[in-house]
Amino acid sequence: MAGSSQKIRVVGAGVVGLAVAHELARVAQSVEIVERASAPGLGCSYLAGGMLAPWCEEEGAEPLVLEWGREGIEYWTKTVPAAETKGTLVVAPPRDRPDLIRFSRLTAGFEWLDAAALAEREPDLAGRFDRAMFFPHEAHLDPRRATSMLAARLREFSTVHFRFDTAAETVTEPADWVVDCRGLAARDALPDLRGVKGEMLVLSTREISLKRPVRLLHPRHPVYVVPRGDGRFMVGATVIETEDRYVTARSVLELLSAAYALHPAFGEAEIVETGADLRPAFPDNLPRIRRAGRVVYVNGLYRHGFLLAPALARRAAAVVLRDAHFPEVMDADPGERQRA
Repeated sequence: MAGSSQKIRVVGAGVVGLAVAHELARVAQSVEIVERASAPGLGCSYLAGGMLAPWCEEEGAEPLVLEWGREGIEYWTKTVPAAETKGTLVVAPPRDRPDLIRFSRLTAGFEWLDAAALAEREPDLAGRFDRAMFFPHEAHLDPRRATSMLAARLREFSTVHFRFDTAAETVTEPADWVVDCRGLAARDALPDLRGVKGEMLVLSTREISLKRPVRLLHPRHPVYVVPRGDGRFMVGATVIETEDRYVTARSVLELLSAAYALHPAFGEAEIVETGADLRPAFPDNLPRIRRAGRVVYVNGLYRHGFLLAPALARRAAAVVLRDAHFPEVMDADPGERQRA
């Protein structure tokens, strides 16, 4: 049935499931999206930072993240235009200058800014840092707006149907293919998945205006601040190898302290939201596409959900439409993946 219209069930309506459904719907496939929550994007996607920063991620990620992350920026700025390309700033206090130098040695695609150039781009940071790295091609988005836009696009297709408040195991109708995008809930089929906790805050203040995400390097508590508009800023995020889902007092203190180090006005900001969830990750923190018969699993995006979801969705759709295996994206080692 490869190439003809098929009935495809996508399980999970987070950013990965929605992106997979979108790829399939664009080539006239019949897609049913099954989601146990009451609306799309209410899992890890809901608490994501929304930074599309593949060049910054070179600091600690495999080359695959940069390559596929560039696809993600293309998708979120052109196919589903939810993102703004205003770049990313990376700064550090003078005492932590070695961390900034180290970051520069591990990354590419940036330019150095002196204090005047930094102040020109972000006036509220004037006088606070004497040097910064600027990654001009990076972007950011509001994850909740992005998933809403993507879901709205899907509703425009007569061949796409949503089933909310529905557990996948209760659906008994046959499908030609099932694409499983359940995140950590798929551990029943993917036992090598683990949950990596991420915590975030949303602060509200009229005292600060930032146009783009800012990463503050700190030897103990690195943090990023992402503008969400209307005086709101997402501050994140912890990366903790634990599987509880509550926000700890220690993490709130660390995130707030780092935000205060970026600008003291954050000390007077209103805390309007806190959140924590578990990101699904494989041992090497790289994503996987696995196939078992007519079931395709797309999982393990770690903390790169919005960044890598479009690239994974394209490749998962290709597995379904071509009825084939693609070893370069299915349990491959990082070197093989880079050749994809």
